[in-house]
Amino acid sequence: MSVFIHNGLRTPIGVVNGQYKSIRPELLGAKVINQLFYRMEQPSIDTIFCGNAVGTGGNIARLMGLYSELPNTIPAVTVDMQCASGMMSIEMAYAHIASGLMNTVIAGGIESSSLQPMRRYAEYDDRRGDYMVAQFSPEDSSPLAMLEGAERTMIKHGVGVEELNPYIIRSHQCAQHAKDKGILSPYILDIEIDGKHCIDESIRSSMNEKLLNRMKPLLGPHSITTAGNACLTHDGAAFVTLSNQPGPFKIIQIMPWAGDPLYSPEGALLSTKKILDVTELSPTAIDVFEWNEAFAVISALFGREYPNLVERYNMLGGALAYGHPYGCSGAMLVLHCMAALSYCNGRYGLCAIAGAGGTGTAMIIERV
Repeated sequence: MSVFIHNGLRTPIGVVNGQYKSIRPELLGAKVINQLFYRMEQPSIDTIFCGNAVGTGGNIARLMGLYSELPNTIPAVTVDMQCASGMMSIEMAYAHIASGLMNTVIAGGIESSSLQPMRRYAEYDDRRGDYMVAQFSPEDSSPLAMLEGAERTMIKHGVGVEELNPYIIRSHQCAQHAKDKGILSPYILDIEIDGKHCIDESIRSSMNEKLLNRMKPLLGPHSITTAGNACLTHDGAAFVTLSNQPGPFKIIQIMPWAGDPLYSPEGALLSTKKILDVTELSPTAIDVFEWNEAFAVISALFGREYPNLVERYNMLGGALAYGHPYGCSGAMLVLHCMAALSYCNGRYGLCAIAGAGGTGTAMIIERV
């Protein structure tokens, strides 16, 4: 059975301790799913799948649903695939609809890095002590595992700052252009807090080579990783409505990927290769590539693999500009892909995201 995306919305994305510093993620998510529910011609939802990576635990998806104005008879499921959680929630929705188990589903994700709780290992757990970052690999329990993974990936592929900087600048410039043209406006919920309209807080149209070169290494004096080529942490929510009824975007294929957890940034590239192989689509058939550029090395890997297609890559800007609110980033990619396809009058869009622990998800949609 075919599965279509009918609508989608996200909040403006807030930087950690910024505009949403005291707003719980389930409340942000409730605002988004309320609007999606209102926009349905025949409001009937079978379930909600909601990605979340660093929340307060429990079934935060159900809590979000109960805070919303949707009927309390709609089940809700929380999905944790870390950075890939939002897209995995869409994959789960797709599978339930394609199999005939459900007809209409809301799927996406929520996150608040500002309210990420401190946790403590149990008394008899050999890791002991307080922690905020989960362990992603048997070989690495460092709280800096993701930064270190990016550093390892850059060293493995011989990527330096001179190759990274143009992608960072381009991401901010493309995001600013999209903002100026209002390309994403149909997909961004208008939110006001204390009389101020919320915005995508991390876009820096003035980003330049000189500024990037002044940024200090994050992993010691000789490391490549800086706050410029690694995205900041963020808060936000993003969801789409999926159905077996015809809609403006059709899901062609969606699938997970897994590989070496010590080089997790490779996930976007490798999951892209996998889904192109399965669908037998040529890279040149893809009009829009949306990758979650949590680190600029991810963009560099795209440029090396598909040098003639860079103009199709994150054409509205990527996570280096908008941010990476972990659990909702995968759904953000899908929204941006939908907007970009409409903007360029394209047919196929490919979304890919790498996740902590060497996981990832890729998805191809068709504008119909």
